[in-house]
Amino acid sequence: MCGIVGLFLKDKALEPQLGALLSDMLITMTDRGPDSAGIAIYGASEAGSGKITVQSADPAADFKSLKAALAKKLGVAVSVTIRATHAVIAVECGKLDAARTALKELRPGITVMGSGESVEIYKEVGLPKDVAARFKIGAMGGTHGIGHTRMATESAVTTFGAHPFSTGPDQCLVHNGSLSNHNNLRRELVRNGLRFETENDTEVAAAYLSHKLATGSNLGAALESGLSDLDGFYTFVVGTKSGFGVLRDPIACKPAVMAETDGYVAFGSEYRALVNLPGIEAARVWEPEPATVYFWEH
Repeated sequence: MCGIVGLFLKDKALEPQLGALLSDMLITMTDRGPDSAGIAIYGASEAGSGKITVQSADPAADFKSLKAALAKKLGVAVSVTIRATHAVIAVECGKLDAARTALKELRPGITVMGSGESVEIYKEVGLPKDVAARFKIGAMGGTHGIGHTRMATESAVTTFGAHPFSTGPDQCLVHNGSLSNHNNLRRELVRNGLRFETENDTEVAAAYLSHKLATGSNLGAALESGLSDLDGFYTFVVGTKSGFGVLRDPIACKPAVMAETDGYVAFGSEYRALVNLPGIEAARVWEPEPATVYFWEH
């Protein structure tokens, strides 16, 4: 089942509304998956600065004095913005990998949701309206974002089984469907140095695309290669630092609709996810074709 949404803004005047628009789209999809929900927001970042979004089951303990502990360990300035069970750690880009290593040592109970120059990822068990309110997503601005509300079919209902999945810098993916060859792909990707946090097939799809992007493909080419390498029924919406992509499998049995105006490109599992977007009455609306790659980049 599951409900997925995505919004890529072409009009900078809409950027302060990204979180509010995306939250509304996802809340409309609640009945497609009430187990857990998540949203990735791509926002502006300071030159040379990177972000790590982390989650803790015990934020009062794990986030206490985290800023000071990380700054001391890394020897550079660090900022920590706490949002309920999540925190966004900002540090210079060259220290992102060192910061992730330091987090494992300093706070082993913390889990990294995603990292990069612009992405922030928030996800938890619960309804989309509650997850969006908990993290104050509606107040966030940005250039593009994707979201997911989950109906679990093949793994446990947990924070870590929720989407989006992020397996590379500024990369994430949401998925409606199931992959039949994810175990074989997982083994192959592990041999290529990728690591996995869950047994979820969507994490495998995300890692597959991350591997393709890391080895020279752009988003369009990475998605195109997935048509021959990924078996199953799926609709993917993918985010990168500069772009937003959509892919449906060759049978395309999972619902999907898109809309484009001069101000944005939007995706929803159903048209009702798009009805409150500004100017939707004048948008070009279509159902994405099977086995066809769609992507936009800033």
